[in-house]
Amino acid sequence: MNQELTIKKIVEICKGSLFSGDENTICKTFTKDTRTINRGDTYIGIKGEKFDGTHFYKDAFLKGANACILDKDSFKIEKDYSYDLPIILVSNTLEALESLAIYTRNNSSAKFIGVTGSVGKTSTKDMIYSVLNTNFKTLKTEGNYNNNIGLPLTMLRLKDEDCAVLEMGMSALGEIDYLSKIARPHIGVITNIGTAHIGQLGGRENILKAKLEILNGMNKDGILIINNDNDLLHDYYLKNKDKKNIITIGINNESTYQATNILIDENQAQFDILYQNTSRKIVCPIPSISFVFNSLVAFAIGNTLNIKEEKIISGISSFELTKNRLEILNLKNNVTLINGAYNANVESMLSSLEILKMRPEKRKIAILGSMINLGEYSYECHEKVGNCVYESNIDILVTVGKEAKVIASTSESLGMKKENIYSFSNNEDAINFLKSFINEGDALLVKASNDLHFNEIIEALKTYN
Repeated sequence: MNQELTIKKIVEICKGSLFSGDENTICKTFTKDTRTINRGDTYIGIKGEKFDGTHFYKDAFLKGANACILDKDSFKIEKDYSYDLPIILVSNTLEALESLAIYTRNNSSAKFIGVTGSVGKTSTKDMIYSVLNTNFKTLKTEGNYNNNIGLPLTMLRLKDEDCAVLEMGMSALGEIDYLSKIARPHIGVITNIGTAHIGQLGGRENILKAKLEILNGMNKDGILIINNDNDLLHDYYLKNKDKKNIITIGINNESTYQATNILIDENQAQFDILYQNTSRKIVCPIPSISFVFNSLVAFAIGNTLNIKEEKIISGISSFELTKNRLEILNLKNNVTLINGAYNANVESMLSSLEILKMRPEKRKIAILGSMINLGEYSYECHEKVGNCVYESNIDILVTVGKEAKVIASTSESLGMKKENIYSFSNNEDAINFLKSFINEGDALLVKASNDLHFNEIIEALKTYN
């Protein structure tokens, strides 16, 4: 689809009315944020809990917007303002955005891939993109645009792409259902069922139920790819294995695409993929079991879409991480910084500690913050991370936040020396300590829930003396 919508067409799609401007104006790109707007964008004033985007329409025009879609009940006419550019008034801007995304989907010939799961959504999406982009023009979700606003905006970026890889996030039941019915993926991926948002959902069984909502927008011929080593997804597969549209990936359990002969060093993961009575050797540039699973998913999708195996293997080997998603930075004095500051749950913490464990540096330092939204499961989840810190033979543990103290106490109770454990209540104190504590050649892992603002620690460490 060549995404060129006229104002007249948008009015029709959104069941709105044209307040001002030329109905023949063409809208090619869309945004909800006046802070990052580009000249020629069409601005959609989303009404949220704290801000009503309609109130910022004049800012949008000043920064170069070619048109605005606004809430008719929030829009106020100002006598001293010249209304010569197009303004579309709608009853609900969020519903208008949804309608535009559905129109885009209905008029696109692209293959849509939806990716959800408790952890690894972004890295799996990026790995899939790396493979598909070897053969097709491909669109993917950028940043954290994986919710009821971000996914439709991502879809509105579609032009003439052959494929679209869409990340689908959620924190409650019903949210993946909403996204799936907009995107209607041809292929759905569930990376795993873990503990993210377990506090809100009340148990992993409800998390499974929420993730399986990705099926709700798929037709009967759609393909579901699941992690067969995940206990709940494995049980789901055993109950549904007669369905021909389920593809499994795994290491320990026999799967459609299975990894064997896995070798992981500080630089990469090497393994063989067994499938359809054949085997291919894979090299993934990220030294982690988690990325072996990501590679299996990407290989399965590439094969399903008939990409030549050589291209699939090349796409995996040339994979690059999204910034802040376990980005590995080389600082001065040969200090290595593993940046996992974007977010954290149990599974991503364990995966990140695995990468730190594999580093060749003499001293490995884990700087870990609290994981939030875990409710009654908080102690148990932080305790699991503490166990992993000890079992991974991490040299130094630094924790920040009240809940993260459980990581420290658990590690100490298992035998980690008390003098190698440091706990702080805030980022500033942790930064001041680290700046005087880091030695040449250290390897640092920095990871916490996004609400702890660990990017402050990342930026401080980049400039340490």
